[in-house]
Amino acid sequence: MSDRTRADAVYSALLQRQGEQWVQPRVERTRRVLELLADPQRTYRVIHVTGTNGKTSTSRMIESLLRAMGLRTGLFTSPHLERFTERILIDGEPVADAAIADAWDEIQPFVDMVDAELSASDDAPLTFFELLTVLAFVVAADAPIDVLVLEVGMGGEWDSTNTADGDVAVFTPIDIDHADRLGSTIAEIATVKAGIIKPGAAVVTAAQPPEALRAIRARAEKEGATVSVAGDGFALEDQTLAVGGQQVSIRGVAGSYREVYLPLYGAHQGANAALAVAAVESLIGGGEQPLNADVVADGLGNATSPGRLQLLGTAPTVFVDAAHNPHGARALVAALKESFDIDEWGAVVGILEGKDAAGIMTTLAPAVARVFATAPDSDRATDPDAIADVAEAAGLPVTVHPTLEDAADAARSWAVESDRRAVVIAGSVVLAGEALRLSELEDWKAGWQG
Repeated sequence: MSDRTRADAVYSALLQRQGEQWVQPRVERTRRVLELLADPQRTYRVIHVTGTNGKTSTSRMIESLLRAMGLRTGLFTSPHLERFTERILIDGEPVADAAIADAWDEIQPFVDMVDAELSASDDAPLTFFELLTVLAFVVAADAPIDVLVLEVGMGGEWDSTNTADGDVAVFTPIDIDHADRLGSTIAEIATVKAGIIKPGAAVVTAAQPPEALRAIRARAEKEGATVSVAGDGFALEDQTLAVGGQQVSIRGVAGSYREVYLPLYGAHQGANAALAVAAVESLIGGGEQPLNADVVADGLGNATSPGRLQLLGTAPTVFVDAAHNPHGARALVAALKESFDIDEWGAVVGILEGKDAAGIMTTLAPAVARVFATAPDSDRATDPDAIADVAEAAGLPVTVHPTLEDAADAARSWAVESDRRAVVIAGSVVLAGEALRLSELEDWKAGWQG
């Protein structure tokens, strides 16, 4: 059996479990498996990242900076865009098929044991995400790595990733999302997310609503953790447009880094870069030692964030951005206005059920000239007619398309009529993954073929 076949079998086995949307506050189940495996998550240092938006981009920048320092890195993020091995990176590359299959063979006897214990107590078996977290910890220990950059799956305190002890706790901007699971107010959500702060840790946080910052500070005080807040403890001091991205100047917690190239669009990505630098400074040298300027230039200059304002096509220009909640949509709208000289944007929009479709579409509406409503390839897709209704209420011309392929064809055909038009595909990580595959299959960078 090939390594690819073995790895695909692991994913198939995970998919037989309760899915990622099935979340219970039960971190102790993951902890039980890890104890039986001799706690692999304690064999390396950890930077733990939570928040509502920007977690993956910030995590990827942190990992790139650490790798530029010559450290061996692991990165665990979610969800994936095309293949599940993207979620676990070792030294910047998706985990090898053999490594994920070997890790599964290693943990399976203990999984069976814990599943039996859960069944005996009338509890549900281990879930997809609980087991994927264990797999990531084992793969990282087997590599072995020096530092794991660990993105929370949902929330914080009871998330399965919270079985690791983060040396640094990183908070990206907090807003309302997953209200049915995390709480209906920013204060409630921030309190759950602040649960990743460990005794004596260093906390670095983006600018937050006052109630979120209070929750973070309260938990940090309880745990004896230090807190650095964007704007005070560190800052993005300047950003200017540059070809393919931007130049940023950052004041970190320990040093200043001037005119560093960041190949990502949007003011929010500049803020994420400052947060990433502060996080790495807090881990390396305890926030008292500046990073080498060449390391910062290399780390940020090589940062990538697939599916986040990523260029997919030319003639016409096509970007994709996950933008799966109103906060993400606001960042996208700001970036479209600030970073591109485009008169008219056509938006291909597909959203999953459970997300604030009306909020996303209403936020996007002022920045776009036309909407092409569609459905992600998921049984949780929102009816595109509902998206169209919101677009029409905002006074936008809109058409409805059953698949992304149909919507993208219509949008690209519309955009190619003028060199002042472009397309953005947004609303869902699932849709973003589809767009990446479709753009490669049809070679959108070769231009519109009609």
